[in-house]
Amino acid sequence: MLLIACPWCGPRDEAEFHYGGQAHVAYPEDPAALSDEEWARYLFFRDNPEGLFAERWSHTAGCRRWFNAVRDTATNEIHAVYRAGEPRPVIA
Repeated sequence: MLLIACPWCGPRDEAEFHYGGQAHVAYPEDPAALSDEEWARYLFFRDNPEGLFAERWSHTAGCRRWFNAVRDTATNEIHAVYRAGEPRPVIA
């Protein structure tokens, strides 16, 4: 069982959350100017690192708010959670 600390509700079981993909993906300034390949790359291609990774999560069975978490993809350990719109914390 993975315990996720919602920034608003506190620690909860992972069953209460839904994964939302990579965090901090910038929306294109002019999407209409993108080629089909560039648009597809924006929509479908994401990083898939081994190690620390910033992700979006939604507390769907609780407050229903979105937030970000830094999770180690190799160990599944969550190192930090922070509200959407805040910068990614520096983790040593």
